[in-house]
Amino acid sequence: MNVQFKKGVLELVVLLAISDQDKYGYQLVSDVSKIIDVNEGTIYPLLKRLTNERYFETYLQESSEGPPRKYYALTKKGALYRDNLKQEWLKFVDEVNAYITKEEKT
Repeated sequence: MNVQFKKGVLELVVLLAISDQDKYGYQLVSDVSKIIDVNEGTIYPLLKRLTNERYFETYLQESSEGPPRKYYALTKKGALYRDNLKQEWLKFVDEVNAYITKEEKT
């Protein structure tokens, strides 16, 4: 997949991935990687920025497999931001698809 396409949608995918359930970093990397080929070095700086912008809250939870895990939870501000991004993305995709379809017919 084109790197610029990935960059453009990664933030939205991360926000959507945490919408239904709080997740810790590695879990999030695994989930997002099923959709977009990314690594931890891409996700963790994004999580830090989104947390600093108050779209996520974090908390530690004990783990039976080692040290406590840092979980990310979507805030109300984050949910609103996610919804706005989703609407922008859907509009963008519709417009691009309409243009592609128009070009294919000519």
